[in-house]
Amino acid sequence: MNVRVESVSAMSAFVQAAELKSFKLAGQQFGLSSSAIGKTIARLEDQLGVRLFHRSTRAIGLTREGEIFLDRCRRVLCELEAAEAELAQTTACPTGRLRVGVPFAGDLLTPLFGAFATKHPEIELDLDYNDRFVDVIEDGFDAVIRTGEVGDSRLMHVKLGDFSSRMIAAPSYLTRMGVPKTASDLLSHRLLHHRFYETGKLGDWGPAIPEGMILPVSLATTSLEPLIYLAEAGHGIASLPYFTVADRIKNGALQEVLPSAAKSSRALRLLWPRSKYPLPKVSAFVKFITESVRNALNEGAS
Repeated sequence: MNVRVESVSAMSAFVQAAELKSFKLAGQQFGLSSSAIGKTIARLEDQLGVRLFHRSTRAIGLTREGEIFLDRCRRVLCELEAAEAELAQTTACPTGRLRVGVPFAGDLLTPLFGAFATKHPEIELDLDYNDRFVDVIEDGFDAVIRTGEVGDSRLMHVKLGDFSSRMIAAPSYLTRMGVPKTASDLLSHRLLHHRFYETGKLGDWGPAIPEGMILPVSLATTSLEPLIYLAEAGHGIASLPYFTVADRIKNGALQEVLPSAAKSSRALRLLWPRSKYPLPKVSAFVKFITESVRNALNEGAS
């Protein structure tokens, strides 16, 4: 494919369509119709002399040539954005779309995103709430918040803080079913589990559960949000990161179960692509979230 692509906007449209797997959704990003995006992609295919997408009435998918071209386009657009960033280092007002991947962390992160959007109205904050593991660079994120360790040399990262999980339930459930006094009491309760999307394994309930004890499963979900909702509605006991339910525990909507039991600690981190010239919008987000989350975790530490 030695044809030179003149139109950066066509490349941007192609990348959006590939990432969103939809001409319609890609068009919404540019304020265009799905037909306009389709015609832009068709002209690009004619210029390159290859088909970039498999098309059906229900979906689109990249061809092998499309996958190769997508990788190249991401690199080109990234270089263009980096060049703009290098020239805009003195800009006092960060602008542009900022795509951030986050796990569900309602009581901690969501209010902070609102505060960031208020402080930086020129930045279009695009939040992807998903508990699955993502590839920050390949999936096109400007930043990602996740738990655990980092082994990708392509990424910069900062530790926001440590957190532990808590077993929680609604007071109405505990009144109806009884309050567990020991870990073995959990065997007679309805337990709500988090299941990891990538592995299918259930989340660990921590050192309070003796080795070899198999906890019953009343329900399992790959997202934390429904676990919080179901626990608060009185459907069972869940084990959740403290920062996701801290406010609900404080206001009495949820009650901690086995509060004196041993707890393990994990790290919460912010990651973003390594760059000699970080984009102002990324720098602004890293600074704001790092300071805000650390303050919030320190205030909620116990």
